[in-house]
Amino acid sequence: MVLTQSDLAPHTVQGSAENKLFEGNLFLVGPMGAGKTTVGRHLADLLGRAFIDSDHEIELRTGATIPWIFEKEGELGFRLREESVLAELTAMSNIVLATGGGAVTSEQSRRYLHSRGTVIYLYTPVSMQVARTSRDRNRPLLQTSNPEVRLRELLEIRDPLYRSIAHHVVMTLDGSARELAQKIIHLIQRNDIK
Repeated sequence: MVLTQSDLAPHTVQGSAENKLFEGNLFLVGPMGAGKTTVGRHLADLLGRAFIDSDHEIELRTGATIPWIFEKEGELGFRLREESVLAELTAMSNIVLATGGGAVTSEQSRRYLHSRGTVIYLYTPVSMQVARTSRDRNRPLLQTSNPEVRLRELLEIRDPLYRSIAHHVVMTLDGSARELAQKIIHLIQRNDIK
């Protein structure tokens, strides 16, 4: 099921009631600029859960930035580190996890995500991704002469992978990050997850 603009009306979420209505992990997947970290923080706040950003966790564990890891080890080296971190993080209980845009490129990571929690794919059109990432120099795959073309190429490859593991697809066209988080909680409470 895909959300439309009319589905994004704010839903009232009642304090700590969410924690009782939903047990398990929530994993956010989607492209760069989808708002996974921002929405994830709101979800964690509303649910009273720990929030973890897998990219941030990789940087903490290595003591290096993601661009530096890409430069020294290439994308393959980074993906191996990412897969190892996701193996640990997805084994935790009752967390909200925002993944990197390319986390789904690893078959093993896809298995971890799909089998160990509820996966929400934050679908974001390329035009919105471009607007949200245009000034961010911390994205190695976008350090190219035409980031929009690169984002289109990445979405073409990754969209089927996101969809293959998603329990739900949420459009991020309208509404604040908090409203999106409330909508996701409402869908889970209704058991409206595929």
